[in-house]
Amino acid sequence: MSFFVKRLFPCGTLFVVLHPKKIIPIRINNDIFVMLFFKCCEIFNSKVQYFMVSKNQIKLITSLQQKKYRNEHQLFIAEGVKVIQELLQSNFELEHLFLKEAIFQEVSSAQKTLVTEPEMKRISALSSPSSCLSIFKIPIAPKIDVKGLVVALDDIRDPGNLGTIIRLCDWFGVKQLICSSETVDVYNPKVIQSTMGSIKRVNVRYVDLDTFISETQLPIFGTFMDGKNVYTQELPKDAILLFGNEANGISASLEKFIKNRIAIPRFGEIQQTESLNVATATAIFLSEFRRNMR
Repeated sequence: MSFFVKRLFPCGTLFVVLHPKKIIPIRINNDIFVMLFFKCCEIFNSKVQYFMVSKNQIKLITSLQQKKYRNEHQLFIAEGVKVIQELLQSNFELEHLFLKEAIFQEVSSAQKTLVTEPEMKRISALSSPSSCLSIFKIPIAPKIDVKGLVVALDDIRDPGNLGTIIRLCDWFGVKQLICSSETVDVYNPKVIQSTMGSIKRVNVRYVDLDTFISETQLPIFGTFMDGKNVYTQELPKDAILLFGNEANGISASLEKFIKNRIAIPRFGEIQQTESLNVATATAIFLSEFRRNMR
C-alpha cells in the first residue's frame, strides 16, 4: 500500500484543505495521506453497502423492463435523482436502491447498494444510465373518483406520450387519468422516466373504457380533427376529455358515445400539417378547459 500511495502521491504533494472560512493549501506526507484516505473510506462504508450486484438481481431488474414480469413481481424500476426523490417522498414503497455514489442519505443502508458504472449499465433501461436506479413496489390501485375534469386515453401506445400526459395532468390539476387496457403500461420504465415524478400525484387506472364511457354521467368531450373549434366552445368544469390512439384516433366503439366533438384549428396558410402529437394536443385542450374555469 505504501508503494502504491508513493507512486500516485509523491512525498510533498500539494493538497487543498477546505476550511469553513478559508481555503488552505498544505503539503502532507504519504503517511498522513494514507490515514486520511482510510478514514474517508471508513465513513463512506458506514453509509452504503458494498456488494456486487448478483446475477439474480440483474436478472430481476432487467426483467422488470417487461410488463408481464412487473405484474408477476409487483415491482417497477425508476431511474434518476429527480424521479427517485419524488417517489421517496410519496406513498410508493421502496424495495431497493442502487447507486454509483453516496446519495439519498435518508434511505437506510440495508436498502441501498453501491455499484460500479459497468454494473449500472447492465441493469439500466436507459441508453445513458443515471447515477441511481431504484426498485419500488407497485401499489394497489385506488378507486376512481369521477369528479372535476377527468382525462381518458384510448389505446395510447408511446411511453413518452403517456409519461408527458401524466405530467400535464399534474400541471393542470387533473387527479384522475383513465386508460384503456390497450394503453401502454404506466409502470413501463420509459413512462416513469417521462413523468419526472408526477406519477405520485395522478391516479392512473386501467379499465374497460367502452363500459366506463357508456356508464358515466359526466359530459364527454372527444378530440377529433373535424370537431368544433375548441376556442369557441363553452367548456364545463366537470367533464371527461377523451384522446385517441396516435395513428387511428378514437375507436369507433367509443365514438358513438361522444356528443361533444372538439378540435384544435390549424392557423397556417397552407394547412398541410396532418395532426398534432397527442401529448401536445393534450396540453392545448387542458389549457382551454382550465382557462374556461375563471
